[in-house]
Amino acid sequence: MIILTVGLQEIQSKEPDWDEDVCSDLVNQVGQKIEQIGQLDDSQKTDVLMRAQRGGSVRWHILSTEQQIISFTYWESYWEGCTDVLSMSVGLKLVRDLGSNLEQLQKLKRSQVVDICYGLKNAGFVKCFVVQEATQDNPPVLSKVIQPTSFPSFAPYPPGGFSGPESNGYGNQTSAIEAPVTLNGQKAYGVFVSPGTGYRNNAANGTATADAAEGITNTGNGHMEAIYYGTCTSWGSGAGSGPWIMADLKNNLFSGASEGYNAGDPSISSRFVTTVVKGGANTRAIRGADAASSSSLSTYYSGARPSVSGYNPMSKEGAIILGIGGDNSNSAQGTLYEGVMTTSYPSDATENAVQANILAVKYATTSLTSGTALTVGSSISLRATTNGYTTRSGSTVNTQVVTSLGNSACFSFESVDTPGSYIRHYNFALVLNANDGTKQFYEDATFCPQSSLNGEGSSIGSWSYSTRYFRHYTNVLYAASNGGVHTFDATASFNDDVSWVISSGFA
Repeated sequence: MIILTVGLQEIQSKEPDWDEDVCSDLVNQVGQKIEQIGQLDDSQKTDVLMRAQRGGSVRWHILSTEQQIISFTYWESYWEGCTDVLSMSVGLKLVRDLGSNLEQLQKLKRSQVVDICYGLKNAGFVKCFVVQEATQDNPPVLSKVIQPTSFPSFAPYPPGGFSGPESNGYGNQTSAIEAPVTLNGQKAYGVFVSPGTGYRNNAANGTATADAAEGITNTGNGHMEAIYYGTCTSWGSGAGSGPWIMADLKNNLFSGASEGYNAGDPSISSRFVTTVVKGGANTRAIRGADAASSSSLSTYYSGARPSVSGYNPMSKEGAIILGIGGDNSNSAQGTLYEGVMTTSYPSDATENAVQANILAVKYATTSLTSGTALTVGSSISLRATTNGYTTRSGSTVNTQVVTSLGNSACFSFESVDTPGSYIRHYNFALVLNANDGTKQFYEDATFCPQSSLNGEGSSIGSWSYSTRYFRHYTNVLYAASNGGVHTFDATASFNDDVSWVISSGFA
């Protein structure tokens, strides 16, 4: 589908007289302009929207298919020019008429905008629509679907190179609600990647290949161009102890002009970080900033490609990866909230405008847990809710809540009877083990309670395997995923099996 989303600036003015005729006229006027835009090619659609935005009738727009973004200017980003792909007379008339219609929409109440959208849908001008509640930083949204298309999959990485922990060597999936944040006070979600989790699309369209320019991201040097953000010092490093932004160009991490140390690449330990790696013919750059406090990006390296054999020219192959290396190396850990790849070498000014937009949405942390509130130091019991299991011997777990070993936003559960031993997942089974002080143990023993999946009590999710929950299955406890590859991931009664009533611990 081709999807057009536009943000409209609300106008504080006297509401126009509103009756059926006014509504019908505006539906026809707006619908005809949308129909005309839908008949244009992509570059012409972009040109109309850019002109409309420059003229002030559109605050921002996103033009996309389900497969890729064609054109966008988001939030307070303003376009600098026009591509003149339409004849002047046709282009200006369409933009002027569209702007006039949108100005009428801007003066309406939200309920009246919804009436117009239903009219557009009923008249066949749009296939579906969304009108988003307006706030100071979040203008009304109108989405228009023009035509269908297809979308290649972006799936957990398949076997090859490093094997994942799932059946047959596949990688873990991540939960859609594992990494919550707020943007201007509205809840949104990122993608949390733990070791063994990652995604790959080897059939991407429109990505940079060979030595073509690319603004971010497999077989040898120079076969990939990806962002690395971490503390590895095996190939390159920067000032301080890290983490650093570096370019992963396959078989090497570059923090500067060549292998090794780059004093100009600083440690950035902020909670939210904007990272940029871009490359073109014999040129590349590394840039970054604190995403929540910096209005523009700093440049940590800008210059020629590495002189090491295989990296100039590059031999990129066009796949997209997230959380893994080109060889499926899967020890990464971190969270991605939003990102973009371009098939050109973006200017510093463009990237600074993007950073200004990121700053404007005010990234902030929010709770990782929900459901029954837990108190550190309390003793609790967990009772199964599955029909037929609520009163059975062994259907209750007795434990003590302690501060999380792996993430302070979640919890760990220490045995009441065997102090120093904690519930952890090991090969997807839930076991009681003595704390060995390792990072692996801390993360395996960290869990994030959520509102229950069956509406009774809470469901307790693994922090490191975010799609897996405490589940009783054939009288054994597992970290299970609904519909996963293992027998204990069976879909039957899953929501009941992973829902627990939390009560005070046994005396």
